[in-house]
Amino acid sequence: MPFLGQDWRSPGWSWIKTEDGWKRFEYLNHMLGDNINELTLEELDNDKENVYVGDVCEIAAKKRKKDFFNNNTKSQFFFQERWIYVQKESTRERHGYCTLGEAFNRLDFSSAIQDVRRFNYVVKLLQLIAKSQLTSLSGAAQKNYFNVLEKIVRKVLDDHHNPRLIKALLNDLSSTLCILIREVGKCVLIGNINIWVCRLETILNWQQQLNNLQIPKQVSNGMTLSDLPLHMQNNILFKFSDACDIINMGQTTPTLHMLSEDRQLWKKLCQFHFAEKQFCRHLILSEKGHVDWKLMFFTLQKYYPVKEQYGDTLQFCRHCSILFWNPFYYFPVLLLVPYLLKDRHLALIFKDSGHPCTANDPDSCLTPVSPQHFIDLFKF
Repeated sequence: MPFLGQDWRSPGWSWIKTEDGWKRFEYLNHMLGDNINELTLEELDNDKENVYVGDVCEIAAKKRKKDFFNNNTKSQFFFQERWIYVQKESTRERHGYCTLGEAFNRLDFSSAIQDVRRFNYVVKLLQLIAKSQLTSLSGAAQKNYFNVLEKIVRKVLDDHHNPRLIKALLNDLSSTLCILIREVGKCVLIGNINIWVCRLETILNWQQQLNNLQIPKQVSNGMTLSDLPLHMQNNILFKFSDACDIINMGQTTPTLHMLSEDRQLWKKLCQFHFAEKQFCRHLILSEKGHVDWKLMFFTLQKYYPVKEQYGDTLQFCRHCSILFWNPFYYFPVLLLVPYLLKDRHLALIFKDSGHPCTANDPDSCLTPVSPQHFIDLFKF
């Protein structure tokens, strides 16, 4: 494994930033040659100070240009990686540790929002960060956070999909920013207070746009959902795991409204999200003496968390301590499934665990990472 210096106990080299990149800073070695031992310590210190002051002035000027560029551009570029090593402590081989902001910058969340299977996952993660972890992000991570959020809002305004999720996210984020701005001085804020005020104004503007969003009625000459037989419409409703989706679906047609009020539908939903012991504590009966499963679901929802379902999530390898996006479900690879079944050599070529795993059976070491688990990974 690489070390930071010639020996793991050494403090490492001194480096300076130049136009060609970072270079090792050697104090006058190229000019002194073999006569360096003949100089007194005082003369060497004076020469080092003169050279160092000149370099500091040059570096400061470049930093001002870089800050001006970053503050006047909406996008910030990060090297997006397929996987990252989650390091929780310093060792002789690895110095430092991975933070939540670093993981958010390095993993490709901007591309993930374009995938319908990962969209809800990213939105939920942004919502959890807004509630509790926003102030722990670095300045670069905060800028990347709001860049991803802007892409999500623009996407929803363009394709009119999932506006309810984004409204909930913006409500939580605006509440957090109002508290931070009102209690400035009592908590640590990275960045100028004016930047946070501008962010709050932007969020309020996005909320106004989403509230004024008008979804046009789609006119189709082909078969619609209402044309399907009743048992097929009922089977579709039974596949839903979100109560709000069932209610919204029931508001479209009288037939779907009747199907959405089915007691068995809400019973299945309660059994999916909650345990039987929780039923007994909050049992609700109707006037006819039957269990009101719909009312009981919303009552249980107040006391217990519902199960979260995502089409695709981040994966964590317990053997390698690596966090990565699952690469198995890309559509082009799915087209090759018939050929992969016939050709074992071709299957080995396309087999990808998503990260350089050294385990004998990588699949047995993988754990799906929920949004809350993602945040918990970086709590030290």
